[in-house]
Amino acid sequence: MSIWAEIQNQIGQALGKEFVIRDRRSVGGGSINQAYQISDEHQQYFVKINQASKVAMFEAEAVGLREMRDSQSIRVPQPLGWGTADGQSYIILEWIPLGQGNSQTWFAMGQQLAAMHRQAHDRGFGWHQNNTIGDTPQRNPWTEDWGEFFAEHRIGYQLQLAQRHGGQFRQGEALLDKIPALLAHHRATSSLVHGDLWSGNAAFTQAGEPIILDPATYYGDREVDIAMTELFGGFPQAFYQGYQEAWPLAEGYQQRKTLYNLYHILNHFNLFGGGYASQAQRMIEQILARV
Repeated sequence: MSIWAEIQNQIGQALGKEFVIRDRRSVGGGSINQAYQISDEHQQYFVKINQASKVAMFEAEAVGLREMRDSQSIRVPQPLGWGTADGQSYIILEWIPLGQGNSQTWFAMGQQLAAMHRQAHDRGFGWHQNNTIGDTPQRNPWTEDWGEFFAEHRIGYQLQLAQRHGGQFRQGEALLDKIPALLAHHRATSSLVHGDLWSGNAAFTQAGEPIILDPATYYGDREVDIAMTELFGGFPQAFYQGYQEAWPLAEGYQQRKTLYNLYHILNHFNLFGGGYASQAQRMIEQILARV
């Protein structure tokens, strides 16, 4: 069966009625995937396609979106299904026409993200399955201690990958040894986090409703999401005002955010190479200088 026939069947099963693709067009927004808008002339859907080996990535995305949706805090695209066909994998999401944000809608996004972060897990930090950050595997074993989790399964894992890619970071091991102590006095609480919250994964409907997309979901310190929003230019100030009003950040966040964002810069080195190596090295030295 062709992948499009499989997608038609999947949508039909979700809707409880026949769905026939009448229009299919390539669109942006797929990142590492091919992305399409499909329609039966009445309903539209967003489809991402990759090689069959990536089906676990799509499954984790769908499960993560559902967990975020179940928090009843901020809108995310509703997943209809995922699977494989004809040597390819796919995920089907609702199609959401996008608009522009303003100070009021960015403020609302900050408040709604804080509400999502209120959802905790009694097993601590991690998630019930692994997923990906971009195209990189992200390991999420349940861990009681946040410092241990972040040292081993975030920075430590990225440094291991970096070695395979020829990256040699001075004082990398020294940093790993010190992360638990760096975070020991910070009383991180288990929070449902997006995990990859940069500006490309934050949007608004045409009516101005906030949406967050393409998650790398897990339960972690809520500050990891806020830190990443600052990494590539930052969100508008109204977003931070909304968040702080709903749930103020703890003292010391400005120091912790460099450590949290090191994870993403190491990941960018592992994905893209180039100047991210020198940026990561500077961040490691900056963090250790504060110890």
